[in-house]
Amino acid sequence: MAAIPSPSPLHILRTHQQPVNAVFISSDDERIYSGDAKGRVVITSTRSLRAIANWAAHTDGLLGIEELGKLVITHGRDNKIHVWHRPTESVSIRQGGAASSTDLSIPPLHYSLDVNALNYCRFSLLPTLSPDSEITALIAVPNLVESSLADVWTLPDRTRLHAAIGDPQDTAATSFSDGRAQILIGIIMSMHLYYVPLSSPCTSKAPQELRLVCAYEDGGVVLRRRITNEGAQTIRGGGWEVVWKSKLHVESVMAMAVSKDCSFALTVSADHLVGRYDLDAPSTRTQSETTQLGRIFRTKYPGNAAIAIRDDGRVCAIGGWDGKVRLYSTKGFKSLGTLVCHKESCQALTFASSFNGHTTDRDSGNTTLNEAEDDEDDMSDDEKRQRARWIVTAGKDYRVSIWGLISFEKV
Repeated sequence: MAAIPSPSPLHILRTHQQPVNAVFISSDDERIYSGDAKGRVVITSTRSLRAIANWAAHTDGLLGIEELGKLVITHGRDNKIHVWHRPTESVSIRQGGAASSTDLSIPPLHYSLDVNALNYCRFSLLPTLSPDSEITALIAVPNLVESSLADVWTLPDRTRLHAAIGDPQDTAATSFSDGRAQILIGIIMSMHLYYVPLSSPCTSKAPQELRLVCAYEDGGVVLRRRITNEGAQTIRGGGWEVVWKSKLHVESVMAMAVSKDCSFALTVSADHLVGRYDLDAPSTRTQSETTQLGRIFRTKYPGNAAIAIRDDGRVCAIGGWDGKVRLYSTKGFKSLGTLVCHKESCQALTFASSFNGHTTDRDSGNTTLNEAEDDEDDMSDDEKRQRARWIVTAGKDYRVSIWGLISFEKV
């Protein structure tokens, strides 16, 4: 039987002149953000596929981009996190016209934060609720001095709430899943900060528990939880405890993705393995309890640089050093197909947000109307459902590719 040919991308964006390191799609699927190795950021309308903004956000390569309400957060290798006012899409661009220099003006810079970007670990953003409805968030980044530790800052006041999470004084009592004792785990390669509701009494008095999962240079993954009161500052790793440790990779973790409901995480590396971790697993202390914390899936393809999980948690995409994007079910890791377009390594990818007939801002949790909803060229619900099945990939070949996927309902 002849092999099923690879589908072609719906669109290829060629707005970058450097390798593209980061991509992000807004929660309403209206904007695609892409950042390259020279620090340039491009915001593209998903309706017209025209650039809304194109500017040099950093003096070095981009690590991450994300929206926070009406703001845009960019993270660069120049040891800076910048927070910009999000530009609005002009009517001419939305209708498919050519963008003028005025249309592509540089977004106003709101404020900046000095960070340590020695490693290639991007920030993890956790929007929070403010009593006065102000846009607030917690942001996790590598520690200012030691890249194997993590800091958590508050936005917009830029206060370091938790410093040096992961200090060996708090982790020496635990062991990795293969039975080895405490070793140097290297720098943090990826991190994810999130809240879980408290279902049983514990040492924390907060209504929800703050957790941080980190993937490391030695191939290990560590989940920690905060045990101090909400809002209490901690230093030198105090106020945090290890929930579990697992080490499934023999090489450095290159990328980690966490499901939208924060129930599981997936990691990829230079090896051919994909690690899956249960984030709801209870705290463990002995070797026998840690042996089943992670599950290894073996693929046929070593050398992976990026991974993303679809909103429903059923499908994941892995970007390889060979430029191919491979789709899998997250339950049994059945292959769902391969996307072939990039001539060099696929370094970043992301799924569009699911469409439910209304727009839910994943930053604030508020249901809002699209900015373009009242326009004459407004998209139909069917067109929005098709757009919600997009996946955007980016690579060293300067390209940003947009693909339309099937629903994979039977996965």
